[in-house]
Amino acid sequence: MTQTVAVLGTGKIGEALLSGMIRAGWPTGHLLVTARRTERAEELRTRYGVEPVSNADAAKRADTLILAVKPQDMGTLLDELASHITPDRLVVSAAAGITTAFIEERLAAGTPVVRVMPNTPVLVDEGMSVISAGSHATHEHLAHTEEIFGGVGKTLRVPETQQDAATALSGSGPAYFYFLVEAMTDAGILLGLPRAQAHDLIVQAAIGAAVMLRDSGEHPVKLREAVTSPAGTTISAIRELENHGVRAALIAALEAARDRSRELASGNG
Repeated sequence: MTQTVAVLGTGKIGEALLSGMIRAGWPTGHLLVTARRTERAEELRTRYGVEPVSNADAAKRADTLILAVKPQDMGTLLDELASHITPDRLVVSAAAGITTAFIEERLAAGTPVVRVMPNTPVLVDEGMSVISAGSHATHEHLAHTEEIFGGVGKTLRVPETQQDAATALSGSGPAYFYFLVEAMTDAGILLGLPRAQAHDLIVQAAIGAAVMLRDSGEHPVKLREAVTSPAGTTISAIRELENHGVRAALIAALEAARDRSRELASGNG
């Protein structure tokens, strides 16, 4: 943690990483941030005690640069940084759909690049960050990236060829659960419950189920079977889910998300 890390583009995800690093013990004197607006930069200085700098200064001073800008801004940012980044720096991209090759082509030859796909639960330290190495990134670079992103949840290494699939499952994943909670809350209202009560019942069921999935070590089929008694309410509901093709719809939805991720990565946005 003696290395200097710069977060470039300190929006919600960038700020979550920053606060996670500080909670994990990173000294604020080794953390730099960049922001488009002066007011935002000063807000980060006041809130976390870190130093706001320009993108060029961050590239000159930091050992590790975390690029947390929007994908459409990545090309412009790299053009600005290229002349200041030397191959002894580590560049970590947290921009969806941006390949390591896209970044490597715009930086000095041999610059190590790591691609990360975090999801929004990093905002509550329950994120999943999927990590892939570029052509010049070593095991040490990956371990360093895991150290940073481990402060806001779990990490998983995958080959970059699997990043689009991981985006479909994990990056977009929280939205699917919010969609299900929304639908189930509406169902609760239809069944006669007030919205607030229906919402509380579903949210707590989701939290409890997630903790059991994480902590029990049981296969989801076994956990489902434990709730599904013969000729009972649960099996009646599951029969309707199967009759309406919910399983097939989920598979098709994730394939569509993967395909869209591929399109964005290829520049066909």
